[in-house]
Amino acid sequence: MNKSTKYLLVSLATFIAGYFYLRFAYQSTGDVPFAQEIVLIILGTIVTISITAALLNKQSEVELEKEQRVKIFDRKSDLYFELINFIESVIRKSEIKDEDIITLEFLTHKISIIANPEVLSEYSNFIQIFKKTSLDHKINKLESDELSYSLATLCGKIRYDLLTKDKQSKLEVQHMIKSNIEKI
Repeated sequence: MNKSTKYLLVSLATFIAGYFYLRFAYQSTGDVPFAQEIVLIILGTIVTISITAALLNKQSEVELEKEQRVKIFDRKSDLYFELINFIESVIRKSEIKDEDIITLEFLTHKISIIANPEVLSEYSNFIQIFKKTSLDHKINKLESDELSYSLATLCGKIRYDLLTKDKQSKLEVQHMIKSNIEKI
């Protein structure tokens, strides 16, 4: 049982007990002028406080969840851009050194922590192409194109992971990315 549910149950029990006590007080003060009005004011105040407390508690939970989502988004986008920058540097120098493979291994570990399954699947395909390219430690034009095409496909999955959750736009974005790479 989470904290919010426990808080709600305690509030509900307190409210019910308070209601019965104030109802008893209301009926007992039938002969005293203005006593029933004072009891009703107290009851209204308690209800208002209870509702406000529940709303503030829920708002705090929502704010915390929002902050967590923002931090995860920032972390994902930073890591994805780090990967793209790394691949760009490798392709620009037209060779793959042992340090590059070690860097890619650690990027792989980081990506495996935060990426969604679709990105991980496409990243696996990208790693296979990168591994095939790294056998001779040189990157020729054909291998560069193959890496770029694979990275573009991966970027489509990354974009979907970061920005949109609409299936139709996902397919359109994948098609546009592949089309753009083919035109280069």
